[in-house]
Amino acid sequence: MNCPRQYYEVKVAKNFVKHPTEQMLYGTAVHNALENYVGKGEPLKKNYERYQPMLDALLEIEGERLPEYRMALDTNLQPCKFYSDEYWVRGIVDLLIVSNDTAHIVDYKTGNVKYPDVKQLKLMSLMTYAHFPQVDKIKAGLLFVAHNTFIDEEYEREQSEHLWKDFMPDLERLKLSHEQDKWPENPTPLCGWCPVSTCQFNRIR
Repeated sequence: MNCPRQYYEVKVAKNFVKHPTEQMLYGTAVHNALENYVGKGEPLKKNYERYQPMLDALLEIEGERLPEYRMALDTNLQPCKFYSDEYWVRGIVDLLIVSNDTAHIVDYKTGNVKYPDVKQLKLMSLMTYAHFPQVDKIKAGLLFVAHNTFIDEEYEREQSEHLWKDFMPDLERLKLSHEQDKWPENPTPLCGWCPVSTCQFNRIR
């Protein structure tokens, strides 16, 4: 959605590879440390010890803890295996806790809390409803660990149809781009980090 041209070049034509930035590598390292602490009880490294109080609060939530839980749906919005040839959408929940008819979804964030995007929480919730038929209520949140901030949302299963509608405009755009083979550039300040060197808006950082 940020740039159809980049999406085409990287995801469709595979002409370029999007290499991880320093910020992305840091985010991966933090995610791994938090996952190992919550899921395996491994001590946090010195650089990450400040996150422990937030994680300990998550450990107090009752239920089955499923760190880095993978889910996928087919085109009929039915659950399928993560690596199935039939998958249509898939995602990984940083931490999923299931207790009877209620589930908790937590997504760790290492970036700026200024512009929180809860769309990911909605998608993870919809997939959770498909994979866990007993779940009717979901408490979800973005945990910005560097800022000790938790942006929370709550969803009910009966809202599923409404939640899916939030994704329809973007899906229609994607469908039209494929059908018409049109992938327009969308120049932004992020162009300096884009791997598509053939684009007229690509700039050296």
